Amino acid sequence: MPLERLSNILEKNVSDLVESGRAKGAEKVIVGVKRAQSNQGPRYYLEGFGNQEFIKMNSNSYLGLSLRPELIAAEEEAARQFGVGPGAVRFISGTYQAHVALERRLATFHGRPAAMLFSSAYVTSLGVIVPLTTPETIVISDELNHNCIINAIRLARPVDKLVYRHNDMQHLEELLQQSIGKGSRVLVVSDGIFSMRGDHAPLKELVTICSRYNDKFPEGVITILDDSHGVGAFGQTGRGTEEYTAARVDILIGTLGKAFGVNGGYVVSSPEVITYLRETAPMYIYSNPITVAEARAAMRALEILDSSEGLQILTHLRALTKRFRQGLVDNGYETLPGEHPVVPLMVRDTVRTADLVRHLTANGVLATGLNYPVVPKGSEEIRFQVCADHTEADIDYVLMVLKNYRSK
Repeated sequence: MPLERLSNILEKNVSDLVESGRAKGAEKVIVGVKRAQSNQGPRYYLEGFGNQEFIKMNSNSYLGLSLRPELIAAEEEAARQFGVGPGAVRFISGTYQAHVALERRLATFHGRPAAMLFSSAYVTSLGVIVPLTTPETIVISDELNHNCIINAIRLARPVDKLVYRHNDMQHLEELLQQSIGKGSRVLVVSDGIFSMRGDHAPLKELVTICSRYNDKFPEGVITILDDSHGVGAFGQTGRGTEEYTAARVDILIGTLGKAFGVNGGYVVSSPEVITYLRETAPMYIYSNPITVAEARAAMRALEILDSSEGLQILTHLRALTKRFRQGLVDNGYETLPGEHPVVPLMVRDTVRTADLVRHLTANGVLATGLNYPVVPKGSEEIRFQVCADHTEADIDYVLMVLKNYRSK
């Protein structure tokens, strides 16, 4: 049978992934949640681990909002009123008032005239980059950009694809110079926060360089930023890398599924760009939107962030991040400088990274190890992610577990 032969090939492919260290392996299954108590944040129960409690140090829910009663109540009320699914794509009958209201709020939050929701941040990058790429478009991308940007460029099939060294603005300018006369439009695409390292794009310099070359191309140099890890968790009021660097790009992509604790992605830009994408982005036209319940929960998350309470949450998050990063250094570990709650512990050895992850898991700490060949040899790390529903006691416990490992 054809499937039998194909299955043999696929089994061999998976075996190759396992042997090379690239396989993701079996997923840990969460079967229960213990709400925060006194000086302890939420704890999670995993299938196969009995009653052992785990601290999540590998969650994108930076503001700690996903378990907030206000968000849960907003989602439950909307589900009772409108059901659990939209029932159609947006242009047929899947657009609800909650979608429109959330788009308006997101546009206002980012100081833009228009916004557009997608089903996830991943498909937002696809839904923005692909329709904006013509046969005469050149795309220039940071070498550490997320997989969604890489795949969007592959699907877009630009006339030329160029990659500059990570955050190397001199190299970016060299590539822009080389591209003059080779295309009509340039898209310069970068992550805001680079999720493996927690560092941010030098956005002000990037925008300045691109503006110098805008008139060198008939359709200009367009800057696109995917700030999925930055929005909500970075900047004085949570407006992301743009706020932190005091710079603004032409097109900004964000997510509702990380700091806001819900689900979905979005883009903000000019009315002309947003209208064009509504008419041309297959990922929008042919996919259901997020549910009304998710839209209502996301709206509530935005309201919390954009308030005095939100500022307190961000202050708490920054303090915990600083405490954890300094604790790593005090315990003799190497990390990378930065203020984002992604805090990498640089192990720089594959065997030791895997061993440290096992030690953390055995002591009730969930963290993500990144080994060769996922990262280059010598760059092996454990990516920790601090969230606002952690407590100082949680951070100190994780640091104690790490300290104990060094004394083994």
